[in-house]
Amino acid sequence: MSTQLKVVRGDITQMTVDAIVNAANTSLLGGGGVDGAIHRAGGPAILEDCKKIRNKQGGCAVGEAVITTAGKLPATYVIHTVGPVWQGGHKGERDLLSNCYRNTLTLAVEQGIRTVAFPNISTGIYGYPKEEAATVAIDTVRDYMAAHPGRIEEISFVCFDEENYRLYQKKLSYAI
Repeated sequence: MSTQLKVVRGDITQMTVDAIVNAANTSLLGGGGVDGAIHRAGGPAILEDCKKIRNKQGGCAVGEAVITTAGKLPATYVIHTVGPVWQGGHKGERDLLSNCYRNTLTLAVEQGIRTVAFPNISTGIYGYPKEEAATVAIDTVRDYMAAHPGRIEEISFVCFDEENYRLYQKKLSYAI
């Protein structure tokens, strides 16, 4: 069984999947963009779990991933990952972004998660160029799933804006 990759235009907080991915910050205490939307829609249970993680390990490093309840969201879990801030592309941003996807998928497989929805990590306030971020996301996910076949049934790239949606549609049509 191969993993189905798809692109969706919409709001990640509305996705009915096993896990949605949060483009978090290192504090895990919520923020703007998708992070704020997930915390608002999911309610206080997500923040409570994030606080427990902070107390245990002091937050989440760039490129790493942690898992919490999804609170009131239609998903079961939220996997929080911290993407890199774009600094011109010469500070390891590509590897760090790739680690976000790889570490999220590793955590998903460890938890028996079968369906995952990713946002466009680092392309908002963190300034990662959208086209390059889409390439990193798709390539990393495809490579991971080739090395771990049949572990995850479906991966959705959920794009809030039309530009990312078109980029992912184009790249996925060539990638599959």
